[in-house]
Amino acid sequence: MQQAVGVNTFQISASLLRQLTYSTSRFGIYEELKSTSMTKPSFPVLVAMASASGFVGGVAGNPADILNVRMQYDAALPDHTRRNYKHAIDGLIRITREEGWKTLFRGVLPNSMRAVLMTASQLASYDGFKRLILLHTPLEDNLATHFSASFLAGGVATTICSPVDVIKTRIMSAKESQGLQGLLAKVYRAEGVGWVFRGWLPSFIRLGPHTIATFLFLEQHKKLYRHFKGVKEDGDAV
Repeated sequence: MQQAVGVNTFQISASLLRQLTYSTSRFGIYEELKSTSMTKPSFPVLVAMASASGFVGGVAGNPADILNVRMQYDAALPDHTRRNYKHAIDGLIRITREEGWKTLFRGVLPNSMRAVLMTASQLASYDGFKRLILLHTPLEDNLATHFSASFLAGGVATTICSPVDVIKTRIMSAKESQGLQGLLAKVYRAEGVGWVFRGWLPSFIRLGPHTIATFLFLEQHKKLYRHFKGVKEDGDAV
């Protein structure tokens, strides 16, 4: 029982650390880039801003991702080979001391590239959909608009990132090492183009509500911030 509590504590702390590094970095940098723009950024510019923010967030969140992966596999290891980190900070300290700081950034490039895709497909598409809704529908800048835009953004993020996750899973589960091009050709011959959307619905069930909740909270947070700072509401010039 005590061991289970320890594992759950580590899981929670590692997940919180990831959100504090990865999510706050990409959202914070993206909003800062938008606020420093002299004019309302076009959609391609929003995509570029989100991509840059996602890359930085992927780098910042990589150590926490390492901890999360180890957390998931630690319970399946024999007792004598388990790392048994007490919490996320203990994990970071022990990895740095026992394996070197470079271990914290293992796999940082593919992880950051996925963060680029995720951030661009979530943040830029949300702002794009919100702008279209405000311009072409009677809806105003309210909860209904935020929900609609975030729902659509969740669909875009799932569609863009799901094939990447499928490829990553195939590579990690392959019995023999093979190049990306060879793997894609093999999968295409066996399954056709349908493999691209394999598992799309479960991915959306996971990512869709997360995207909706994230943007609903973010919009309310921005309104409270503007209220306390005395900043005039401008309809969130996205």
